[in-house]
Amino acid sequence: MAARWFTSSHSSAETGNCVEVAFAGRAVLVRDSTAPAARTLAFGAGEWLGFLRTSAPADSGRRTGPR
Repeated sequence: MAARWFTSSHSSAETGNCVEVAFAGRAVLVRDSTAPAARTLAFGAGEWLGFLRTSAPADSGRRTGPR
């Protein structure tokens, strides 16, 4: 089954910041949406949660994983 990619809410074609995220089991995959065939970064669930906790305001209401 192919990964289902989600575009970051902060992605913008105007700034060139285009990131997509996919959840694959306990791994979180991250890629540049302008170059989907390029390399993909893979993070463990704990690493991803740590990243989100340090980068998102506590009251942002952002999801930290799949539902």
